[in-house]
Amino acid sequence: MALPKSALSELLDAFGAGDGADLIRDTVRVALQELIELEAAERIGADRYERTESRVTERNGSRPRLLSTQAGDVELRIPKLRKGSFFPAILQPRRRIDQALYAVVMEAYVQGVSTRSVDDLVEAMGIDSGISKSEVSRICAGLDETVGAFRTRPLGHIEFPYVYLDATYLHVRNTTGQVVSMAVVVATGIAADGSREILGTDVGDSEDESFWRGFLTSLKGRGLTGVRLVISDQHAGLVKALNRCFQGAGHQRCRVHFARNLLAHVGKDNADMVAAMFRTIFAQPKPQAVAAAWDEVRDRLAKSFPKVGPLMDQAKVEVLAFAGFPKAHWQKIWSTNPLERINKEIKRRSRVVGIFPNNAAVIRLVGAILADMHDEWQAGDRRYLSEGSMDLLYPDRDTGVIAAIDSGE
Repeated sequence: MALPKSALSELLDAFGAGDGADLIRDTVRVALQELIELEAAERIGADRYERTESRVTERNGSRPRLLSTQAGDVELRIPKLRKGSFFPAILQPRRRIDQALYAVVMEAYVQGVSTRSVDDLVEAMGIDSGISKSEVSRICAGLDETVGAFRTRPLGHIEFPYVYLDATYLHVRNTTGQVVSMAVVVATGIAADGSREILGTDVGDSEDESFWRGFLTSLKGRGLTGVRLVISDQHAGLVKALNRCFQGAGHQRCRVHFARNLLAHVGKDNADMVAAMFRTIFAQPKPQAVAAAWDEVRDRLAKSFPKVGPLMDQAKVEVLAFAGFPKAHWQKIWSTNPLERINKEIKRRSRVVGIFPNNAAVIRLVGAILADMHDEWQAGDRRYLSEGSMDLLYPDRDTGVIAAIDSGE
């Protein structure tokens, strides 16, 4: 591959600096970048600034991607396209996850908290005598820097009217050596243009208000704005924190989780019948019909199951908050189901580790999983919600004035 003059000039500047290590790393970076540009040109049907009849789309900026190589970490630029998606073949998908899993398993092995599955994996890797603590530290340092940059990146580039929050639970060894169940919380958001992003993650107690308040405050501190509706389960600490951190935003209580709570009060024999009645509420075409159906189902169930009446009365406002938003969005915002795939992937990967040696190891693996998912979303050619439907939230978008939306309360 012949490098263009601009690339050779970069290498010449690096050579003039007199740092041999940097020269090797820069050579790798320039060569990889040129391969990416070549592949992008073939995908587009034209080089930069070239006009051809075979062009199928155009460039639309680029996004950074940190790649670990034997010459060190190099930062590459992945071209973004106006139509379609592009991900270079030379970059292995999910490589960060594999590195993170390797690092977490090795740390668990060094700390002596490995399970049988961890020992088997270590043996399969060909490491019969373990690995030194210094080697583990070296591997983890690079991953922590990458994951840290992802978790703290600015979020002020666009508004996020819809924010999803959910928690999954992993076994972690605390500072006293005891194994405890810790909540891994994940925040995702639907942006004003209909695209989807991973906003953040942390580890803590899902019922602790101060933990949730700190997490939500960190999102706002990174630039999260324009939140209209927060979709989550009914964690006690979370609900209290939302009232403080996102005043004026609606709260959508996940209808799936509420349905499970409802069925717990009716017994197994009646579960199918009650579930079918409950689903009729969400089959209504208009907000008024949704509210009316809720009241009708509530009255019918309360006659046979007295505990259901107060339960539905208390939850009505939050479970039906979705009805105050465009109907085209209802199926995507009335539950936390969009986070289920994320939680399943976290569980699948963490199952190999078994017991995490500390919170940092959890963040390392989960952060790498989320960073790669985020990249996949950004590279995709479909928006989670169409721009046309998102315009219903912003009728005055052209003038810069954001119209108020009834939260459904």
